[in-house]
Amino acid sequence: MRQRMMPIAFMFGAMVAFAFAQAPPATGPMEGKGHTALVHSIAISPDGKTIATAGFDKTVRLWEIKDAKLVEVKSILAHNDPVYAVAFSPDGKFLATSSLDKTMKTWTMPEAKMDKEFKGHTDIVGSVSWSPDGKNLVTAGGMADKSVRVWNSVDGKELKNLGMHTGSVYSVTFSPDGKFVASSGADNLVRIWDVAAGKESKQLKGHDMPVTGVVYGKDVSSVISVSQDRTVRVWNTADGKELKKYGPTADDLFGIARGKDAKNVATIGYSGIVSIREVETGKEIFTFRIRSPGYAIALTADGNSILSGHDNGTLQLTPVTPKK
Repeated sequence: MRQRMMPIAFMFGAMVAFAFAQAPPATGPMEGKGHTALVHSIAISPDGKTIATAGFDKTVRLWEIKDAKLVEVKSILAHNDPVYAVAFSPDGKFLATSSLDKTMKTWTMPEAKMDKEFKGHTDIVGSVSWSPDGKNLVTAGGMADKSVRVWNSVDGKELKNLGMHTGSVYSVTFSPDGKFVASSGADNLVRIWDVAAGKESKQLKGHDMPVTGVVYGKDVSSVISVSQDRTVRVWNTADGKELKKYGPTADDLFGIARGKDAKNVATIGYSGIVSIREVETGKEIFTFRIRSPGYAIALTADGNSILSGHDNGTLQLTPVTPKK
């Protein structure tokens, strides 16, 4: 497949969304305007009331859905450089952010006051994820760093450097039991890390282009990945084998979001195509094109809408109408 020329956001990694929100019915996409540069990550508070977006304008913006509209309620000048990732803690009391400035920060919510700054990476911190108990965070390092690091969320100290990819790390996520971390990167690999042992336990090989996003399935036994090779793949984490492969998709994939029950996954790509696919069968049950490159995606808790972040600085809320 011919490789496309990509903007800076792809070069340093696409973001993966794990959060969910409740959304009212809508007749068409709703657009939230606030960022003055591309939206690279989306997170939604556990109670579904607040949406956080990470922008290359160095800001994090907080949104609510009111009267069927996306309303910006707060803007935070969060970092000195573009913001790559946002993630709410499991209890919703903190928001983690990460940036091109090589730092991660946590913020108290809903005040949005800075709590701690985490330093140690030597390049972009392109992705961040909380452990299920909220005690730890895991981060992904960019091209000059390539590391996967675990941090204590209480004192801000680095607990472990789990290891490295051979290229930029684009996404990281804790397993549902908190014992493992899955990461994906520019080296075309998904890697599984044993947190307690502090080392790699598996390499998942099969993609032939950078793996831009990874999420766990319904439990620790499987992960789902997306790649610039235009495929969605499901893996067995115990033996590292590929269970399913779907594609080629109509887009170079940048982001993935798991449905609440893990039966569906949503994806987004450079052409601005948002899609929902059944994990078990690979059947595409919804697709819609928003005419701006897309980098971030999230599904509402009821599965009725998709939130997506775009190159033109907008946050889009698209109602899902299943294919007949």
